[in-house]
Amino acid sequence: MKTCLVVDDSRVIRKVARRILEDMAFEVTEAEDGSIALRNCQQKMPDAVLLDWNMPVMSGIEFLKELRKTPGGNDPVVVFCTTENDMSAIVEAMEAGANEYIMKPFDSEIVQSKFSEVGLY
Repeated sequence: MKTCLVVDDSRVIRKVARRILEDMAFEVTEAEDGSIALRNCQQKMPDAVLLDWNMPVMSGIEFLKELRKTPGGNDPVVVFCTTENDMSAIVEAMEAGANEYIMKPFDSEIVQSKFSEVGLY
């Protein structure tokens, strides 16, 4: 079973994402900020990360840059899931190592489509 780490400071968003991903047969873990997510990845690297941009403690972009420096950190497929729609933010995320980008609000069709594009579903 593939694993996905959902990183978002909103409990509601994590719950919605968990339901969608579990319906897609993913084993899901959650983190409410980038520092907790990084610790989770250091313990067990997931196959995928669904990542929010704006979070307290450590933002999504800071997490992504640190993840990619971690041993095995290039392996997970990272899909940003955020309200940031500025082209410069999208470019920054892709340059930092994001594989794909989803805008909030999202639904199961969007998540399935993006995960399919990157070979996860």
